[in-house]
Amino acid sequence: MISRRWLTEVYFLVAILWISSPAWAQHTDRSPNIIYILADDLGYGDLGCYGQQHIKTPNIDRLAAGGKKFTSFYAGSTVCAPSRAALMTGLHTGHVSVRGNGEFPLPMEEKILPEYLKQNGYVNGMMGKWGLGLPYTTGSPEKRGWDYFSGHVHHVEGHYQHPDSAWQIQGNQLNKIRIPGGQYANEWFTNEALNFIRKEKEHPFFLYLSFTLPHAELVVPEQFLQPYLNSNGESVFAPEIAHAPGQHYGPQPFPKAAYAAMVSQMDEYVGRVVEEIANLKLEGNTIIIFTSDNGTHQEGGRSRTDALEFFSSSGPFKGIKRDLYEGGIRVPFIVQWPGVIEPGTSTDLPAANWDLLHTFTNLAGVQVSETDGFSLAPVWFNKNNKTSRKQLQQRVFYWEFYEQGYKQAVRKEKWKAIRYYKGSDPVRTELYDLVTDRGESRDLSAKEPAIVKQLEKIMDDQRRPSTNAAFQIR
Repeated sequence: MISRRWLTEVYFLVAILWISSPAWAQHTDRSPNIIYILADDLGYGDLGCYGQQHIKTPNIDRLAAGGKKFTSFYAGSTVCAPSRAALMTGLHTGHVSVRGNGEFPLPMEEKILPEYLKQNGYVNGMMGKWGLGLPYTTGSPEKRGWDYFSGHVHHVEGHYQHPDSAWQIQGNQLNKIRIPGGQYANEWFTNEALNFIRKEKEHPFFLYLSFTLPHAELVVPEQFLQPYLNSNGESVFAPEIAHAPGQHYGPQPFPKAAYAAMVSQMDEYVGRVVEEIANLKLEGNTIIIFTSDNGTHQEGGRSRTDALEFFSSSGPFKGIKRDLYEGGIRVPFIVQWPGVIEPGTSTDLPAANWDLLHTFTNLAGVQVSETDGFSLAPVWFNKNNKTSRKQLQQRVFYWEFYEQGYKQAVRKEKWKAIRYYKGSDPVRTELYDLVTDRGESRDLSAKEPAIVKQLEKIMDDQRRPSTNAAFQIR
């Protein structure tokens, strides 16, 4: 059997050889700019290009039309912090240190994406929600390769759409500042991102634009809500059940309209970023990615019925945020690179956000230590042959999650297994065939005990016990 390390090295060579070819040389003589735009709790089915009927997302749809769309792309976890940790480290939740929500800083021994990119001269800017280390910890942004940071460090700060303050790197220090001009948080993140692009356009840069949209609270500027209201100022999605004041998330009389408006708000901001890249004539040397950190939510007045039935936010899949069913972890993923990635294409090849560290560092010409990921560059460029494609199709994907009782999930080829625990003891494993049953409606565990046993062994093999007391099986 071909090893994962061997396959990764082959993919690295393929990517580098292709980048060195005449087709690449006509675009640039430097490493590509990378813009990674991350939605917060956006479901697989929340975009027009993934089948959404109620919410308008013209800018993101155009991004997909101009690039490649993945239909089997996975988040690192079913909630935000471990998903983002997987992205930054290239490690899945059986290996990464941050395996659940909470204020757990990334340790210094886990080298992360911006630290690698700095080795090849990248300027790194992050705007938005961090959630991987508070000030004065080993995960604080100014200590982890970020040259610019304007955003939230505590995950609960990201729960509020119109805060008065946030954090910013100023003179190599992280300072609490007042958000200027009374801007909504994501408006400010976008403006800071545009300023970063303008300032650093002469250098290879990595921009991580980490929105807090459409995460609850369901509070949105009036200009984005208006298209979802009728002439009487009522929601076009009536009947609505109001979210009352006095709760953790702010009040909202029209949760369905507000959720749709927040997705459209984010779409507007994505359009501004794409437009700025075009205005600066950087398209041919800039990779733009749009994706989400996990599946859709039911918070701040949004119900499970709103998510799964009215909007079909999880698309054809079962489950939402905090589930290890596909709706909790399968997310949209779009990559555009004009003149390099063939427009209007799609792939059903399974991939995950822990692949991005290898992908970006390969494109930047930086070698990394072994992680759980593979470079996706040959997939983007349609340069993977049948042998390498088969190897990627046969790879293993693993997740573990601690809220509401410990559980694990693994996907290998068409099979998906989810194992549930009561305390420290496994109590059942569900098994699904994702080819014939992508909605995970028929548990085949009783019919396929040998497959169940095989996938349970993979779960055991993929999990390295955590030293953090919060991430023990109990």
